[in-house]
Amino acid sequence: MRCTLLRRIFPLSLLALAHVPIAFAAESAGDPGTHNIASTFLWIAFLLVAAKMASLVERFGQPAVLGELIMGVLLGNLVLVGIPWIEPVKHHEIIRFLAELGVVILLFQIGLESNIQKMRKVGVRALLVATVGVIAPFVLGTYIVGPLLLPGLQSNAYLFLGAALTATSVGITARVFRDLKKLQSPEAQIVLGAAVIDDVIGLIILAVVSAIATEGTVNFAGISLITLKALAFLVGSIVIGHVLAPRLGKLFSMIHTGVGMKFTLAVCFGLVIAGLAQQIGLAPIVGAFAAGLVLEPVHFRYFKDPKVVSDVKASVEKADSATRQRVLAAIEPHADRHIDDIIEPLGHFLVPIFFIMIGMGVKLETLGNLPVLLVALGITAVAFVGKIVSGLAAGPVRKSLVGWGMVPRGEVGLIFASMGLSLGVLTDKLFSVIIIMVILTTLLTPPILTFLLRRSELHGSRH
Repeated sequence: MRCTLLRRIFPLSLLALAHVPIAFAAESAGDPGTHNIASTFLWIAFLLVAAKMASLVERFGQPAVLGELIMGVLLGNLVLVGIPWIEPVKHHEIIRFLAELGVVILLFQIGLESNIQKMRKVGVRALLVATVGVIAPFVLGTYIVGPLLLPGLQSNAYLFLGAALTATSVGITARVFRDLKKLQSPEAQIVLGAAVIDDVIGLIILAVVSAIATEGTVNFAGISLITLKALAFLVGSIVIGHVLAPRLGKLFSMIHTGVGMKFTLAVCFGLVIAGLAQQIGLAPIVGAFAAGLVLEPVHFRYFKDPKVVSDVKASVEKADSATRQRVLAAIEPHADRHIDDIIEPLGHFLVPIFFIMIGMGVKLETLGNLPVLLVALGITAVAFVGKIVSGLAAGPVRKSLVGWGMVPRGEVGLIFASMGLSLGVLTDKLFSVIIIMVILTTLLTPPILTFLLRRSELHGSRH
């Protein structure tokens, strides 16, 4: 029955999605600076269905994020086999915005599911992991492997190579931990904390190498200002958030105590903090993570879900009076759905778009140049080693999980490479090398990390 239904629905889905290129062709015939609403809807539907089809990898024990990345790579390189109609979506402003919003929502969810008390316990270890995870790849890339494999380049080029190797894409690692329900593990908490610190250090390094590339000198006053702003934001957002969140909860509950108001308050809080992070030069995902970390169920104790209360009343309707009163008294203070449960549908909508778009940014033609590929493999090996050794500073936990959790470069590495190219520091060859490194660290880490997590789980069950 199920297979018959699938055979009927699947062709209809493909037929509907086949109208996407037709709609976009019609759009392209008009003003190229505008986007047709109908075709945008179709593009979104197409990407979401593609992401769900990619979830087949879960049947093979792999996290959904790997399938989404691979699907993005396949779609983004259809032009190589003479199918160019998917290309416009790569530059579609609305889709790109939804992708950026998706990663912000993902890190907001990660923050909601994280425990600030646990993160405080691993704070020192997270700082050590981040420090080693920045210094090791930067030194290896800038002063050893870069000059060895790519001789004759300007020193600024090696600086940007080292800077690109320091990046960590927390979104990819966090999604793997989340998919496998390991987000509360000490390893995950160390990686999340280290990734936030890594972002701040990476921002400083990027500012330094950019200043050297453009001005030839480092403005220590400017670098100090960036550092102070970043630290002030992280500390301030957590402290002020703890003060404001319960007051905002009480204030908005006076208007309405339903799920809609709770959802609006939580999402707006996350977006505001993410926006403030962007304003001072930090990645919005850092702000979103900090916002999620601040919000706790106690901040929403004034909100109640009437449906929860009515469902409980219905379930105990036939019970005796004493039991009914006891159950209702127990459920009344807690008749609210958890914030992360309310945000979850929004994540299902937006997060897959982000990972599909990340995959679509991968250019497989860069793998066709053998000399470039060989150099890129050497740089990629350094990229892996430079982060894996950071796990040695994680203390009494499974160090391999922490080290591999820091490996993916993702969109952060692409940002570093793009800035180096725009400043004229990176050659096309070195840019391609960095892109291949980003591709391999992004695609290989999820299955490797999944294998390590499952193996540690197996060993744990034996003991």
